Amino acid sequence: MSWRMRVVHTTGYLYDEPVTRSFNEARLTPRADNRQNVILNRVETFPATRSYRYTDYWGTAVTAFDLHAPHTELEVSGSSVVETEPFAEPSTELSWDDLRADRIADRFDEILGPTDYVPRDDTLDAVARQLARGATPSEAVVRAAEWVHREMDYSAGTTSVHTSAPQAFAERRGVCQDYAHLTLVLLRAMGIPSRYVSGYLHPNPAAPIGEVVAGESHAWVEAWTGQWWGYDPTNNLAVNEQHVSVGVGRDYADVPPLKGVFSGGGSTDLAVVVEVTRLA
Repeated sequence: MSWRMRVVHTTGYLYDEPVTRSFNEARLTPRADNRQNVILNRVETFPATRSYRYTDYWGTAVTAFDLHAPHTELEVSGSSVVETEPFAEPSTELSWDDLRADRIADRFDEILGPTDYVPRDDTLDAVARQLARGATPSEAVVRAAEWVHREMDYSAGTTSVHTSAPQAFAERRGVCQDYAHLTLVLLRAMGIPSRYVSGYLHPNPAAPIGEVVAGESHAWVEAWTGQWWGYDPTNNLAVNEQHVSVGVGRDYADVPPLKGVFSGGGSTDLAVVVEVTRLA
């Protein structure tokens, strides 16, 4: 079943002192792929800026802009209409021996190796070996996500965007970013190419048409077991029409919705509002 959704993601900054200049990147444009069709997207700023778009190394659309006039506030808004479908069931399944072949290791080297957020961990390596025992690669992906869902408690505010997977696991608490990172540790320890996905999730699988609901940025994983497919460990379900994907990468550091640098100014107040509407 396909959905059509509108997503509006607005981020506002207030500065204690005027910022004299800033340079920014926004990753607020949904991906266009075999699961999603982007009908409309625009990224706007206040104060108004001249922006340009490019596609980054991982295939994510980036809107870059800069401000060179003093300003005490900045608002960035991404508005999109996108049609989504569930991932098709994996029709191509490689064996463990196939996945461990040199050609696969070379092709997916960057999403098999450790990162700051997804480091190697002896304890989690042992868990990964246990979960993979007796399973096909696709079954192991689901087992890993289910294990993370079972072991972790969802608790906002207990971790930050800088928390690594082992740090979150030590507390057994975290948010979707931590669930995704922890699942990636397990999958990469198994030798399954896997990547971090940022986007949005409509919270209601029976959403009425036209109702605007509060949403938030979300994260899940995609695994390659002969083809790419997605699983959401936070909610313990396969990625479906409720998910809108925006960016992919090795971990969160590759896909933040907004990042930039500025000169001048003082401390900042930040407000983020995400609204999601099912249109059809």
